Amino acid sequence: MKGFDFLKEELKEMKKAGTFRELVSIESEQGSKVIINGRTLIQLSSNNYLGLTSHPRLKEASIKAVEEYGAGTGSVRTIAGTFSMHAELEKKLAEFKHTEAALVFQSGFTTNQGVLSAILTEKDVVISDELNHASIIDGIRLTKAARKVYQHVDMKDLERALQESSQYRKRVIVTDGVFSMDGNIAPLPEIVQLAEKYDAIVMVDDAHASGVLGENGRGTVNHFKLDGRVHIQVGTLSKAVGVLGGYIASSRTLIDYLIHKGRPFLFSTSHPPAVTAACSAAIDVLMNEPELIETLWENTVFFKDGLRKLGFQTGLSETPITPVIIGDEALTHQFSDLLMKEGVFAQGIAFPTVAKGKARVRTIVTAQHSKEELTEALRIFQRVGKQLNIIS
Repeated sequence: MKGFDFLKEELKEMKKAGTFRELVSIESEQGSKVIINGRTLIQLSSNNYLGLTSHPRLKEASIKAVEEYGAGTGSVRTIAGTFSMHAELEKKLAEFKHTEAALVFQSGFTTNQGVLSAILTEKDVVISDELNHASIIDGIRLTKAARKVYQHVDMKDLERALQESSQYRKRVIVTDGVFSMDGNIAPLPEIVQLAEKYDAIVMVDDAHASGVLGENGRGTVNHFKLDGRVHIQVGTLSKAVGVLGGYIASSRTLIDYLIHKGRPFLFSTSHPPAVTAACSAAIDVLMNEPELIETLWENTVFFKDGLRKLGFQTGLSETPITPVIIGDEALTHQFSDLLMKEGVFAQGIAFPTVAKGKARVRTIVTAQHSKEELTEALRIFQRVGKQLNIIS
């Protein structure tokens, strides 16, 4: 067919620039090591912070749910009915996040789309950090609200945006809790103070903070002791939780409104029993096995310090997300390819995921990694980094 010839040209340019990437096929469960093309590699690209994707309690809960409830749910919750396990999971999430209620969506991406498109009208303005996740950006695009973007974590610029938008019915400040490509934490206390000063709503996407920061992994709101002062908490069930989906934790009023107005919730089939049960079991693990988070942070400090001592640029990272910033896109992908050849799976990330000239290999350590694995990974980073003259 000739209809897509215009896309072939763009793909050709990507290949010429060295930025075209094939999908990598993993032949094992997600863990500290994975099997790719029959080879065992140290995994440093997964969001599986606590190793819950293969935790025995989650596996057991999934199998039991399939045996009792089947493989699927049959339809959307507002038509075919809500399984009791959906309600139980949402109750757990609300208690975990210290909010009145919670609602589960099909993914973290659709949660941001559903919430923002439902609550914002042409009478409102949304004020967004310039490095917010793509799901927030796309969610904002679905609204008729006015938009203002403030410079990354710049509170003076945020206050300027608030001052310039007093004419709107409601101002909504949206920020990532932990920024997914840089690993730094949003200055949430200052954001909340400004929101209270200017009567604005605060929405925090804690996709990379839930299970990582705060008591038992409750996220940035709890980490900064701001429970009850942040209006909307959005999270994912696919990273530290280890399964699939997204959720919003907020007031009962907002949750009831989204049940009637949140389009992804209204028009998508609900989570299958195995997924729902595994997510519920993951919350139990977070509450009962805090040592997983302690190990995650021990490994984070060890690996991050190792990269910095070798001379790699790791930017603003404060969390298990540690970018190795290289800049040049082709060199970044060459670095990633050589790492894989030497035994480390760490994907290169370039434009449009990050800005041009900011290409990096993003690493994430987990609670499953042993010190021996991380030490070997550092040796490989050093060897490949020197080979490509990234470090001296």
